[in-house]
Amino acid sequence: MQSLIIMYMCSTSDIIPMSSIAIRNLDPAVKERLRVRAAQHGHSMEAEARDIISRAVGAERPREVNLAEAIRRRFAPLGGVEDLEIPPREPARDPPRFD
Repeated sequence: MQSLIIMYMCSTSDIIPMSSIAIRNLDPAVKERLRVRAAQHGHSMEAEARDIISRAVGAERPREVNLAEAIRRRFAPLGGVEDLEIPPREPARDPPRFD
């Protein structure tokens, strides 16, 4: 049997306490499946294990924001479109003729 040691980062405000957990007597086949799964997701085994554990215990993840909302929040301190002057509309030009 093998062991897997996980360093888990919990962020609360600006302080990042670190916890660790050692999983002893881990079946080598389970560890291999974890390694493969981590590789498929482009993660280290440690990151993959943290993700699995977080999801399993219902850790709250940050709410995903759509692109428009993210842009709006980013530029809100600079002022909105209400501050822009709208130029007067002019009549549309005649379409081109091809005869």
